[in-house]
Amino acid sequence: MSVTGDRATVGVGTVDGIDNPDPNDFATIAADPTLQLLPRPALNIFYLGINNTVPPFDNEEVRQAIAMGIDKQAIIDKFYPAGSTVADYFTPCEIPGGCEGEPWYEYDPAGAIAKLEAAGFKPGDIKTTLSYRDVVRGYLPKPAAVAEELQAQLKAIGIEVTIDVQESGTFIDNADAGKLSLHLLGWGADYPDQTNFLDFHFGKGASAQFGNKFDDLTAKLEEAAALSDQAERAKLYAEANNLIKQHVPM
Repeated sequence: MSVTGDRATVGVGTVDGIDNPDPNDFATIAADPTLQLLPRPALNIFYLGINNTVPPFDNEEVRQAIAMGIDKQAIIDKFYPAGSTVADYFTPCEIPGGCEGEPWYEYDPAGAIAKLEAAGFKPGDIKTTLSYRDVVRGYLPKPAAVAEELQAQLKAIGIEVTIDVQESGTFIDNADAGKLSLHLLGWGADYPDQTNFLDFHFGKGASAQFGNKFDDLTAKLEEAAALSDQAERAKLYAEANNLIKQHVPM
């Protein structure tokens, strides 16, 4: 969202426009006759990161079960401002090649429980920690409430979660170092290309926040990044998105 007006006061100064105001302020801005609240494509993503070096998240079926067991629409409806949408892909669709391949898992708690059972886990067997920083971002306007909602949703499929709130700098350092099990993070575009989303998070040079890299995925991303033809890149990103769906790093 952007805000424009004749001249808006911010702190001790004035501005003609503000980009990305706090979502909690949307209603106040919209009700002010001196301001305009202007929607724009939200080039960001919020995700639940999963560290595949922490058992049992080294089991791909467990990660897939988590993906199936989260009601993303309920989170949007409860905690996000109007205009927010469930992400079917890691990269926003406004970015070329972002929404190629198979869309993300549908909400299927019964299927998630069955998948966990097939992997050898009964309800209550999996106990883990969900870490986050209590910092408002455009991709996460209500971090504490979303963490509690995810805790409840995962409990419904038999995964017991303890919430861990960390200082912001410590949290980012721990995530980048691969020291967290489950964590809440997000990303906003630095520039409008798939490399800024997929390569940064899942490529060879990405941080350790999701654990070990997936060689088939890093190879596909490297191949796509080397091309300039967008149609050919889109074919490769379809394969990359399918691999992300298979491996569920987040």
